[in-house]
Amino acid sequence: MKNKFLLILTVLFSVLFVACKQEESQPNIVVILCDDLGYGDLSTFGHPIIETPNLDQMAEEGMKFTNCYSAAPVCSPSRAGLLTGRSPNKAGIYDFIPSPKRSEDCRDLVHLQAKEQTIPAMLKTAGYATCLSGKWHCSSRFNSDAQPTPGYFGFDHWFATHNNAAPSHENPMNFIRNGEKVGELNGFSCQIVANEAIQWLTNKKDDKPFYLQVCFHEPHEPVASPKDLVDKYMPQVENENQAQYFANVTNMDKAVGQLMQFLKEKHGENTLVFFSSDNGPETLNRYYRASRSYGSPGELKGMKLWTNEAGFHVPGILYWLGKSTFHGTSDAIVSSLDLLPTFAELSGAELPNRKLDGESITSLIKTGEKKRVKPLIWAFYDAINEHRVAMRVDDWKIMCRLKVDTAYLGHVHNLCEGNESLVKNAEMVDFELFDMKNDRGETKNVAQQFPEVFGKMKVQFESEYAGLLKESHIWKRELK
Repeated sequence: MKNKFLLILTVLFSVLFVACKQEESQPNIVVILCDDLGYGDLSTFGHPIIETPNLDQMAEEGMKFTNCYSAAPVCSPSRAGLLTGRSPNKAGIYDFIPSPKRSEDCRDLVHLQAKEQTIPAMLKTAGYATCLSGKWHCSSRFNSDAQPTPGYFGFDHWFATHNNAAPSHENPMNFIRNGEKVGELNGFSCQIVANEAIQWLTNKKDDKPFYLQVCFHEPHEPVASPKDLVDKYMPQVENENQAQYFANVTNMDKAVGQLMQFLKEKHGENTLVFFSSDNGPETLNRYYRASRSYGSPGELKGMKLWTNEAGFHVPGILYWLGKSTFHGTSDAIVSSLDLLPTFAELSGAELPNRKLDGESITSLIKTGEKKRVKPLIWAFYDAINEHRVAMRVDDWKIMCRLKVDTAYLGHVHNLCEGNESLVKNAEMVDFELFDMKNDRGETKNVAQQFPEVFGKMKVQFESEYAGLLKESHIWKRELK
């Protein structure tokens, strides 16, 4: 009888041990990032026409974040912030990175520097295999020995373009795979990118957990979409260009569905998927190639390149295959900056030895509860709107203009020796305060209505911005 009891205990403890080990096992991690997708562009986030059934299903079965933020209101700094968990200003990436044409403000030098520590590099130390498929846009000299490639930052396999798919999403010809030109590819970019990710996973022979970063070009210009999807939307839209945009988002959703189906079938036991956008929607006809930019900010103010909400308030969806998480819609404040510390906690990887601006949202994922400690601050000196600096804390957002002597600071693309003192000596003025819980559209400045809140926020804002300026990277051209 005693032996039988001991046997039962042994079996019970064995079962519990295995269960605990499974619970502690490292998850596969997938980040899906769109390009210029607006907060209001998905059906699940309120678009009245665009159909996105796969993302709708992800949001329904997982977590939908209604207060999700990108690290910047434009692509390159947003991507750098996601990869490093720090404000992109600290990495010296202030605006989108153009081609390497020499300029007075050293913009041609800008790139993600070798000293930066990234998600894939961190996860590799914890035993992960890593892959990037899609847009990179974190260097001015792409696929060159002059600047680090994606492989340097921890990606075992990378299949990427410098910036946009060219000449358009259809039959792109500018992809590079692990340093080698691929040539023209048939099909649409989102399916090509998803197929590469699936192929990498299929060819992966080891049992390592994986980190997969899928960066779609859609729906960034130049927009090109399948004819059948365009024809489907034509009866519901103003013109063919709008139908092209709507079809572009739906085509991206189809690629997400393709990838998710594969993950469910092959890696459905423990794979965390996070979906978002690098910034808000492009403004229609802002430049000559933006004739199909019919993206929607939803209820938010502004567009891409704005420090008002629509610039960096983006759709966010998290779905953890095979695991029980908080289910439903969350209004907790989350940021792409939070991904690195979250993935460190979930994987057991050691955090980089530097101050991070993001914070782990593991408790939010598991319980639906999380009190944010760190404020979110953005300093985008090339903003279309006049308030170049903004900060979000709890239900409040504060913004300001920057003034130099008697004039407001002009548009600045990059911080360098030539303009460092100008930017750092600019005074924070014309503060505005918004109640984001009751006024997501930023229609009313409530600084006078809530003087105590405003006073406290202003002091914190000035302190946080001073700290950000102190750590911002200044580019210097070496004399030869």
